[in-house]
Amino acid sequence: MGDLTRRIDPATPPPPPATVPVNNPVGASLRLLGWLGVLVRHDALIPREITPFLPMWARWIARLLHLFAGREGREGRPGQRLGKAFEHLGPVAIKLGQVLATRADIFGVEFARDLGRLKDALPAFPVEQARREVERSLGRPVEALFTDFGPPVAAASLAQAHPAYLADGRKVAVKVLRPGVERRVALGLDSMRLAARLAVKFVPLARRLEPLAFVETIARALQLELDMRLEAAACSELGEIMRKGAGDLGGHMTAPAVIWDGVGKRVLTVEWAPGLPMTDPAAIAQPGLDVNALADNVVRAFLSQALDHGTFHADLHEGNLFCHAPAELTAIDFGIVGRLGPAERRYLAEILWGFISRDYDRIAMVHFEAGYVPKEHSVEAFAQALRAVGEPVIGKQASQVSMGRLLGQLFEITDLFDMHLRPELILLQKTMVSVEGVARRLNPDHDLWAAAQPVVERWIRRELGPQAQIRDAIDELRATLKALSKLAQNPPTASTILVTEPRTPVWVVVGVTVAVCASLAALVLSLWPAIV
Repeated sequence: MGDLTRRIDPATPPPPPATVPVNNPVGASLRLLGWLGVLVRHDALIPREITPFLPMWARWIARLLHLFAGREGREGRPGQRLGKAFEHLGPVAIKLGQVLATRADIFGVEFARDLGRLKDALPAFPVEQARREVERSLGRPVEALFTDFGPPVAAASLAQAHPAYLADGRKVAVKVLRPGVERRVALGLDSMRLAARLAVKFVPLARRLEPLAFVETIARALQLELDMRLEAAACSELGEIMRKGAGDLGGHMTAPAVIWDGVGKRVLTVEWAPGLPMTDPAAIAQPGLDVNALADNVVRAFLSQALDHGTFHADLHEGNLFCHAPAELTAIDFGIVGRLGPAERRYLAEILWGFISRDYDRIAMVHFEAGYVPKEHSVEAFAQALRAVGEPVIGKQASQVSMGRLLGQLFEITDLFDMHLRPELILLQKTMVSVEGVARRLNPDHDLWAAAQPVVERWIRRELGPQAQIRDAIDELRATLKALSKLAQNPPTASTILVTEPRTPVWVVVGVTVAVCASLAALVLSLWPAIV
């Protein structure tokens, strides 16, 4: 299977995102107060469900806030109420909610899944306004490219999608950014940066979650999503990656073709995705659809992209997935793309394989080698803690496993061993939670480990097996021979080094001598009366 005892590449992990200062502290403070008011009205700041578990002094504060909750705060679960509040607050809050949905280890699986539904059911802007945006971005009339341009079929926080037809009869989806969304995003990010600084200063427990890096990761993702040309490039790139993945394990997933004539800074045009969106209740009732195979394909598509290519669709929720028989998947919305370096890819593969093979010692060692656990802790103690997490769930059906308890235990372990949030892994964690949620909603008894095993096993065999070791040795030999060849062609030239003894200039010697003589004369004259 390959040598899993070999140390991973000790490459330095990428630095955290650069911290950006708050541009307008006064405006950001006022917006934060407004955000707090919306959260209180939705009973999402201190939800009534947790009030009985608070200290006595905090319960009085919570009960006071509950008096100001509106009708929105009396319906639904905490995650649903927070999701509605974020929808009201706009694109940055919605993106924050989507990222918080990745932290099921902190908030619980049900809460994370409720937040994960912040997708494509927001109010749309008028079709005439969308047409003007298309014409302004592409520099020509809508009729010059599309024979028909319909009303929006989906509206998200940053953009909305319209069905349209090309002159050759192909149906396409035209994604148009919301007017003025860039300014709303900039103002929202300013408030989030202020909130992160306040959390670092006044909430010691939050510091381990690296709120400043957390916010900058969200900011970077949003900035990339606000340029449709970059999303078009990501769609094209991931489409090629998905086609390369069509091998012995199947293609798992496809991406629609980009219509480059319909791409501008604020407009993206792609071919219409086949099948039905997985948010449609009729999607899983399609004739001939294999739901179990579809759940496997969601997991394997993500792992194949992340492990084999280091580039993956980082927003794989039901709103961005279309399906049709027998188990075909098409992904849309490529605004967020995750990227992993060789060290992170090996880290992911070895962690997954370690759980599949129950090699907890190796899992622990990988964490230490990658720098995710501080070196002052014990590898053996960390392996013991991982065993306590893994053994109760490996081999059991998903319906028999309490994911809330499992992920809660994992979070306790990260706290016990001083593990901080790693900004470069936020998108990976976000996507893994989304993918697992999609697979288990398709099949409540879905076995994540069984679905992952073929992809991880193939990667381990290819990258760490005997052939890989021979290949690495040949590459090292080739590099060595190339270096020797360059040295032979361009030998180092001999250089002559002249050693000269420094000499003090004559004028310096004369000046110092005169100064010393004058000092002695002055000393003698001052002492002369005593001498005579």
